[in-house]
Amino acid sequence: MTALLEGLAVNPAAPTDVLLRLLEPEYEGVWTTLASRRASFPDEVTAAIVHHPHPRVRGALARNPFVDPEVRGLVVDDPEWIVRVRLAHSPDRTRPVRPLPDPVIDRMLTTYDDDCLQELFFSRQIPFRFLLSCVRHPVASVRQLAVNVWTHLSDGERAALLRDPHPRVRDSARRVLETDDAEAMERRLGPLPAPRNHGTTGILVNHRLSRTVVDWLLHDSDRDNSWILAHNHSTPPDVVAGLVGHPDPAVRLELARRDDLARALVDVLARDPDPRVRTAVSVRPELTEDERAAIDCTVDTEEDFGPLEHHTRPAPDPAASASYARSRHPLLRRRAAEDPALPAALVALLARDEDLGVRVLLAHNHPAPPPELLLRSYLEHRGPARDLLTEHPRFPVAGLGARFADAAVPDERRLAVLDPELAPTVADRLTRDLDPAIRAGAARHPRLPGGRLLALLADGELGGPAAANPTLPVAVMQGLLG
Repeated sequence: MTALLEGLAVNPAAPTDVLLRLLEPEYEGVWTTLASRRASFPDEVTAAIVHHPHPRVRGALARNPFVDPEVRGLVVDDPEWIVRVRLAHSPDRTRPVRPLPDPVIDRMLTTYDDDCLQELFFSRQIPFRFLLSCVRHPVASVRQLAVNVWTHLSDGERAALLRDPHPRVRDSARRVLETDDAEAMERRLGPLPAPRNHGTTGILVNHRLSRTVVDWLLHDSDRDNSWILAHNHSTPPDVVAGLVGHPDPAVRLELARRDDLARALVDVLARDPDPRVRTAVSVRPELTEDERAAIDCTVDTEEDFGPLEHHTRPAPDPAASASYARSRHPLLRRRAAEDPALPAALVALLARDEDLGVRVLLAHNHPAPPPELLLRSYLEHRGPARDLLTEHPRFPVAGLGARFADAAVPDERRLAVLDPELAPTVADRLTRDLDPAIRAGAARHPRLPGGRLLALLADGELGGPAAANPTLPVAVMQGLLG
């Protein structure tokens, strides 16, 4: 019976009175399903969940990945800590996280305890643009967050943080400045040889190094520090040049990614024996298209190629994206394909690209990909985010039943149940398919004949999906409640 009630809880056509009944103590076993798996609620049901006496219900809403973030944000002032921390945590790691509304984030930053805030900071629910705005926030602890986007602030905004009235904000801003101060780095590192732990390694990797520290790293008899020197932005050119022949390809790969790499060294690494190094060199901005094409690089076609959380990063430069889109190098075209603001003409160009990664990245990341690209990407790429393509509002569902109901591959037959005009006889037949996902999808399909739908309610496997079918009569829904 629980499976039937769980299906009823997610039925998009379930009326308000049925959903409210499911929130009563008698149906405690389906509370979490109701609050965490539906994509929308009638207003009365939303209010009932937000004010439900049991925190498990409110906490389930806080973790619901399907509802609008505004709905999740309704529990921002919940009296129970566990509900607040669940809101702060990412709702679902299997799909891109959507940002919380600005007022909700503001409320959390100014009222939540440190444990909840740590969850929030790692949850990817705070937009990059919100962090940029923190520099003007009236609360010091929020202004302090602006130092995390220091390089993206204006000179005036940085100066304001350095003279902020609150000492904690000023100290945080000064610590950022110290990362580019070799003398300050030496003071933080302490006497040489410095102990090696997480803290000192972070300093050596990210702070400006003095020549004294560089020489110590070069001659450290206890360990090879070449990767640190290859990575650190302040490593002197003569030391960088001496690392080009290092036997570890990981060191040479770091060199290939340096912004300040001398052109002579770029040419050396373009002929590196390791394909990863050559590939990293091939996308360097100083190269011409012909120079890129001359490099023997490797382009991986087995990556995930999934959707990105664009709100967590600065917006791409439109000019750079346009240049990348027209490049002969597939890795640069992939960068363009990730830009959600790519103009329609370039979208049309990349939708026909010969590179699988370009096409699939475009399908996942642009808000208006060509419908045929979405279908093609689903059929050609089997990455973990593949099924998200079928949820896109532009996914072409018309005619999928006739095209794929008899496909030999189960992944293709699953497309048939997405067709809103699926023939009733085909829907009936697919409830007997060998693939369980296809059987379940057919049981939920609104074109399933009524007699078969009612019969499936007694099926141990398909009763739940049948109870989620939106054409299930309301009288039958109410009857399932007893």
